[in-house]
Amino acid sequence: MEGRAALPNAPDADMLAFMQKDAATLSARLAGFPRLGLVHPPTPLEPMKRLSAYLGGPRLWVKREDASGVGMGGNKLRKLDYVLHEAVAAGADTLVSGGVVQSNSQRQVAAAAAKLGMQCHLAVYHGRLAAPTREYGTSGNALLNRLFGAYMHDVPWTGDRNGAIESLGEQLRQQGRRPYVVPYGVSNALGAAGYASAIAEIAAQSSVAGFRPSAIVHCTGSGATQAGLVIGASMALEDTQVIGIDIDAEPERVRADVIKHARAAAKLLDTLFDESNVDVVAGHAGPAYGIPHQATIEAIKLAGSLEALILDPVYSGKGLAGLLALVRAGRWRADEDVVFIHTGGTPALFAYQSGLAI
Repeated sequence: MEGRAALPNAPDADMLAFMQKDAATLSARLAGFPRLGLVHPPTPLEPMKRLSAYLGGPRLWVKREDASGVGMGGNKLRKLDYVLHEAVAAGADTLVSGGVVQSNSQRQVAAAAAKLGMQCHLAVYHGRLAAPTREYGTSGNALLNRLFGAYMHDVPWTGDRNGAIESLGEQLRQQGRRPYVVPYGVSNALGAAGYASAIAEIAAQSSVAGFRPSAIVHCTGSGATQAGLVIGASMALEDTQVIGIDIDAEPERVRADVIKHARAAAKLLDTLFDESNVDVVAGHAGPAYGIPHQATIEAIKLAGSLEALILDPVYSGKGLAGLLALVRAGRWRADEDVVFIHTGGTPALFAYQSGLAI
C-alpha cells in the first residue's frame, strides 16, 4: 500500500485538504446533536492487504465498527449514542426494543441500558426464521442479552417490525415505567443522521492515509445505516459510491426504507438528498434472512484466515460476500480504494457454529 501518491487515481494535496475540510464541516453539523459517549470514536480504518492481494485488487480497507464501544460494539451503537441522549433527557428509566433471537441491534440496546442503569425489555420475534442450529436460542447475542440483564418477551413475527415493540412500550408505561422505545434496527431519522458521523471519520482517516475511497460497501437491512452513509457522503465524500448489500432478500423494501430514513436525516442535517444515490445490490442474501449460504461461509473464512476479522453469518458475512462478488465482476480497478464497513455481529457467529462447518 506504500507509494500511493504515485498512482494515477491518487488525490493531490488540494483534494486531501478539501476532504479534511468537508469532514470537519460534517462533524460541525453533527455537533448540534448531543451524544452520550457510548461510542469511542474514531473506530479504526485498517488496510486489508492480504485480502486485497488474494483478490488482485482493488485496495480494500475495513472500517471497524465492531470496535465501536460497549457490549462488543457494532454499527447500531453509533446510532444509539445519539438516539439515547433523547431518552436520558426525557427521564426514561427503561429502554424497549426488539428483533429476532440473534439480533445484534437488541444486544446493543441491552448493553446500553446496562451502562446507563436502565431496565431493558426486548420483544423477541419468533417465526421469521427457523432456528438453524441447536445453540441458536441460547448462545451468541441471546446469551449476552441475559448477561446484560434484559427482560425478553417472546412475540410472533408478523412482518411488522415495530408493532410489538411499541405495544410492549405501552404495556410498560401502563405499569408505571418511563419507557423509551428504540425502533427496530435503531432505524429512524436521528439514528440515520447520527450514522453520518461514520463518513466524517472515514473522510478524515482516508485523507490522512492519502487516498479517497471510490466506494464504501456494507450490509443493509433496516435502512438507517445506509441512509446515514448516503447523506454523510453527499456532504463529505461526494464522489464516493455508497453500496448497500441487501441481506434481507427484500431489496425493494430495503431501498424504500433507506430513502425514507435518508430524507428524514437530510432534514435534520439541513442538506439535500438525491435518491438516485441509493444503491442496494441484490442477490447476496442467500435463501432468506438469517440463513447463510456458501458465499457467506466463504467470506467468513477468508476474512478470518487472511485478516483475522470475525464476521457473522447474518449481516457482515453476507456484506463481504457481496463485496467479493463485485470485485470478481470487475467493478473496480486494481488501483482504486474501497472501504468495507464491518458492522459488528461477532457474537452471532457462535450461535451458528454447528451449521457452518468451519
